[in-house]
Amino acid sequence: MLAGIVALTIFAAALYFVFSEKLNRTIASIAGAFTMVAAGMLLGFYTEQQAIESLDMETIGLLLGMMILVSLLEPTGFFQYLAVQAARFSKGSPLRLLILLGTVTTVLSMFLDNVTTIVLIAPVTILISEILGISAAPLLVAEALLSDTGGIATLIGDPPNVLIASASGLTFNDFLTHALPIVLVAWLVVLLMLRFLFRREMSEVPANPDAILSLDPKAALEDWKTARKILMVLGVAILLFFLEKFLDISPAFIALGAAAVALVWIRPDVRRTFEHIEWSVLVFFTALFVLVGGLEAAGVLHTITNSILSISTANPLALGVGLLWLVALLSAVVDNVPITMAFIPVIQELGASGVNIAPLWWALAFGAGLGGNGTIIGSTANVVVASLSERTRSPITSTLWNKRGLPVMLVTLTVTTVLYIVAFPFYLK
Repeated sequence: MLAGIVALTIFAAALYFVFSEKLNRTIASIAGAFTMVAAGMLLGFYTEQQAIESLDMETIGLLLGMMILVSLLEPTGFFQYLAVQAARFSKGSPLRLLILLGTVTTVLSMFLDNVTTIVLIAPVTILISEILGISAAPLLVAEALLSDTGGIATLIGDPPNVLIASASGLTFNDFLTHALPIVLVAWLVVLLMLRFLFRREMSEVPANPDAILSLDPKAALEDWKTARKILMVLGVAILLFFLEKFLDISPAFIALGAAAVALVWIRPDVRRTFEHIEWSVLVFFTALFVLVGGLEAAGVLHTITNSILSISTANPLALGVGLLWLVALLSAVVDNVPITMAFIPVIQELGASGVNIAPLWWALAFGAGLGGNGTIIGSTANVVVASLSERTRSPITSTLWNKRGLPVMLVTLTVTTVLYIVAFPFYLK
């Protein structure tokens, strides 16, 4: 009992410092992991060896491989090229611009880290808005919401999906068949809601609509030769993701292999390339694995599992729907990565108790992905666009996000719940 209370207190304290911004989240997570191991050794419930064994190298390897590919593609200007092309196709229409930029962001977020995508697309969005003389806030909010939504569709689109796939054995194709159809519907719902919620801003007449046509997409693409090589490698990697089960290879092996091929082919300045890798994110993940391992070793997750078994095993569908909404609501106030990490061993233990957990993995993925849309701190992408918007004449505030993002979250969750119930027999397989 004492071990469980101590472990849960350390985990809660680490999350508080991570998301209250009183400490850098990487520093807070490292401090929390160290405290968890130290307390575990002192009380006899957690050892250094158990902490090492708690690390999911499959997840870390996949994230590292994709980060290297993105860090190679970023300096070429490829992302900016796509954004400028979308702006030209919009011909200055705010609504058309929202749809096109949102679509570009969504597609990129299905195959690349959504935070990196936002970091690269959002500054171009602000520039385009300034040229047109319109508010950038609706476009930035749309990009964040659509990025969070689109990332659910593929195994590599969102960190929670990577975690879930590693724990459950789900493949790239599984996400395309089980998640993508529902995500497409949710994505359309998000677009329709944004059209309604930002109807006043979308009816604005741009001050200089013709100026957008003067933008040259080729000027944004600084190194087409390198971009083409990386896109070829990325295309082969995605093809191998489709074939991973047939070839009996892991997503991490594919990602790291693609990164190695790209590095050898392009031969960049390795120091500069590695400077663009989000090492702090990888360290954050590593520390969270150690923290969650401590919760499991202390018996906290076992207690949660028994509580769930005592009230929910009579109705597997109710268990799935309840999990979807619980994870979503938690992900709206706490980053979805630690929430996902905490629930994965709970689901695994439910499986060991005889529960068919196949539908629960999808409930976890949908809840973690859509819940982040609810608040300005619900996902890292939201925080990034809010921060970037501060340089514009209409910065994104928590109040604005609550009026736009929260309704989007609630409606998309409702629609997803209905579709989840309809598809539940399919998820049982």
